[in-house]
Amino acid sequence: MSSDSLVNNSEEQSPQHEEAAGLKAQWQIFLVALAFFTRIPIPADTPYSPQRLNKANRYFGAVGLIVGLISAAVYLTALIVLPPAIAVALAMVSSLLITGAFHEDGLADVFDGFGGGWQPEQKLAIMKDSRIGTYGSCALVMALGLKWLALSSAAEVDVWLPAQFFIIGHTLSRICAASLIFSYPYVRADQQSKVKPLANQQSLHDLWVLIATGLIILLILPLESACMLTAILLLTRFLCGKWFNQQLGGYTGDCLGAAQQICEIAGYMTLLALL
Repeated sequence: MSSDSLVNNSEEQSPQHEEAAGLKAQWQIFLVALAFFTRIPIPADTPYSPQRLNKANRYFGAVGLIVGLISAAVYLTALIVLPPAIAVALAMVSSLLITGAFHEDGLADVFDGFGGGWQPEQKLAIMKDSRIGTYGSCALVMALGLKWLALSSAAEVDVWLPAQFFIIGHTLSRICAASLIFSYPYVRADQQSKVKPLANQQSLHDLWVLIATGLIILLILPLESACMLTAILLLTRFLCGKWFNQQLGGYTGDCLGAAQQICEIAGYMTLLALL
């Protein structure tokens, strides 16, 4: 075979090699997102960098889908031998174990910081404190209680509904929270911050991948219900963003966790109302 033939074969294969390399890179970026937001193990040789973490925000909705699917599976399994309300509680526990209560921690920190501080610097200092205060404790109790009540009430209408709620709620709430990165500035630059490793940049392409993930999930619902849920979640996202901006001048990682929790609750309540 001539050297010219070797060159031609290499040129013909290069687009395929580039596509394979691109798919591998996207898979690795997804694994970075999975490792950052869950306790699910990933291959030890998965490459990490702050740039990859920034790109990983496009897959936060996909991570939510996995958490929702696992929660739904736990609920349906527990339902075989236990009442729906207990099955819902066990599914909620499973989501806490899977994520390490990552977002719930953000919710508590935000309420402690916003409730206990006067200036942005004070609020940020309180939010960095690993101890939980009264505001944060109350927020956690109310958030978990509202989730359990909404999901248990849905089970009274149709025992299969909580599984659907878990999938929709976990996915769309993470999309709403992640999309705040595109709209507001990141305000925490303290090197000692416990949430310093954070996706704090989002391209338009990242945002469209997030939106596409959400549109796929909305296909589960009838059109009217999907439109109503979208409207409520967009409003909730807007209000969260304005709240964070007024309090801090932007968002922190804790704010994104709080937004996820608030949007998840808003999603459950909307779905329940639509019944």
